[in-house]
Amino acid sequence: MTAILKQNILNHIILSNKEIENFCDLFHNKKVLKKHFLLREGEVCKFEGFVTKGLFRVYHIDNNGFEQVLYFAQENWWIADIDSFTNEKPSQLYIQALEDSEVLLISKKDKEFAFNNIPKIEKLFRIMTQKTHIALQRRMIDNLSKTANQRYIDFIEKYPKLFQRLTNVQIAAYLGISHEFLSKIRRKIAIKK
Repeated sequence: MTAILKQNILNHIILSNKEIENFCDLFHNKKVLKKHFLLREGEVCKFEGFVTKGLFRVYHIDNNGFEQVLYFAQENWWIADIDSFTNEKPSQLYIQALEDSEVLLISKKDKEFAFNNIPKIEKLFRIMTQKTHIALQRRMIDNLSKTANQRYIDFIEKYPKLFQRLTNVQIAAYLGISHEFLSKIRRKIAIKK
């Protein structure tokens, strides 16, 4: 299970075999069945996770009861409520498995241990945080400047394999539009082809 995690780490930083083994030993494997939750709103997120199998959605339910998907996490993606994890406060998010999934989890205590004992791990998380900030900034700009039609086309082009694993309702919640509006967009695109 840790081979995919090791490769992900080595894509960002260089570690010795001993350093990478010591870091990976801090994770524990958790299986999450389809439709089950890794985290619910109101719980404190006590982990950062790395998805080794399956697919998760990270979402919030607004005051009107609508789901707003922040992101989907498939194999080789990191997952957490970073606000809840960092500040040890109740989460505003749900993390739910969309397929039978497996995730490697690290606790805050073990992550701090890694920072103190394997200094390069701080660099790893700095790099990953920067990449996350860039992705969030780009998504915010797209949401403010692009039409729903453009955002949908961008999504299927950027994530063609992920797109095939999701329902229209889930994609609509990610794009911030209704399922009905997404159906209209899809019909319009189909007519153009």
